[in-house]
Amino acid sequence: MSGLRRFLDRIEPEFHKGGRFEKFYPVYEMVDTFLYSPPDTTRTAPHVRDGIDLKRLMTYVVVALIPCILWSWFNTGYQTNLALAELGLTRPEGWRGALIGGLGIGFNPANPFANMAHGFLFFLPIYLTTLIAGGFWEVLFATIRKHDVNEGFLVSSMLYTLTLPPDMPLWMVALGISFGVVIGKEIFGGTGKNFLNPALTGRAFLYFAYPAQISGDQVWVAVDGFSHATALGLGETGGMAAIADSGLSWWQAFVGLVPGSLGETSTLAILIGAAFLLYTRVASWRIMLGVLLGVLGTSLLFNLIATDARPMMSMPFHWHLVTGGLAFGLVFMATDPVSASMTNAGRLVFGILIGFMTVLIRSINPAFPEGIMLAILFANLFAPLIDYVVIQMNIRRRERRHVSA
Repeated sequence: MSGLRRFLDRIEPEFHKGGRFEKFYPVYEMVDTFLYSPPDTTRTAPHVRDGIDLKRLMTYVVVALIPCILWSWFNTGYQTNLALAELGLTRPEGWRGALIGGLGIGFNPANPFANMAHGFLFFLPIYLTTLIAGGFWEVLFATIRKHDVNEGFLVSSMLYTLTLPPDMPLWMVALGISFGVVIGKEIFGGTGKNFLNPALTGRAFLYFAYPAQISGDQVWVAVDGFSHATALGLGETGGMAAIADSGLSWWQAFVGLVPGSLGETSTLAILIGAAFLLYTRVASWRIMLGVLLGVLGTSLLFNLIATDARPMMSMPFHWHLVTGGLAFGLVFMATDPVSASMTNAGRLVFGILIGFMTVLIRSINPAFPEGIMLAILFANLFAPLIDYVVIQMNIRRRERRHVSA
């Protein structure tokens, strides 16, 4: 590594002002700071001495996502291998089947290693496509604006990938992340200036532009001719009775042995990541608590007024938490420090709004059985207003105290 360090130091002047590759300094800086800690220090006051920076912050989120990533490999492979067994197929068509078959790993759903390997081959192309397509726009805008390439895209690329079905066409993956980065972030000035979550913006674009490829029973298990309804799909058509008839247990949904998006199925894996984020104080516990309160209050209300015309109204609080992407959105999307509310009281209100809107959409609108994606984007739009109201209330409270004193 010392040789690599000397090489980077030797070519660095070429990327500074006046050098041959001046325009590409953001690319050099991205590679250098990815491999080594930056030597920059604060030279003038005022400044705060702290061990946290943007790179470390994003690193913590990546670490928190590791359980979800590993589970996405296992569950995607498990669901695929299980479908192959039910259809009586010895191996799937295509390059994945040829590669795994050539390595002699097999497609037995009872073999954890076979599940991990098969699931990894679905995850890797989607993530690489996301990284290349989104990274292109990040580098392009950084070069044009002459600023550093932000590490935040590494987290956005992982979040975006984990919200997609395992068999999403790669050109759609590239199109979605391009929309999320350019329209959701860069046109507003880049990281720190966007008011929408880029990963969710990209997924929302795909949801409305290509609904057949990102919704329905056939997209969650990547085997042609095989369909498997999710718990939300069953709940939308027949309520809790349909879920019970399917044999799906709450514990099974909590662990994540169910069809779904790559990284959203296991509430257990998500909670492990949530514990790490709360321990490191990277994510706001107020937002998480607010979402839980919003889901609890709204679901209890709908349970009281449930009708046969709206079967999802009968879904209890604890089932909402383990179905769809609610837990994933609660921990990793709603707590985005850029697009969420900034004030402490505002964060609680922001979370409650997300929880309320999620259950409302799931229960009332049959066209959108998920809910959490639209709820977070809706709350992102109101986050500045929530903070403004909180600040104005604080100002008025202090003015009254001053007058009374």
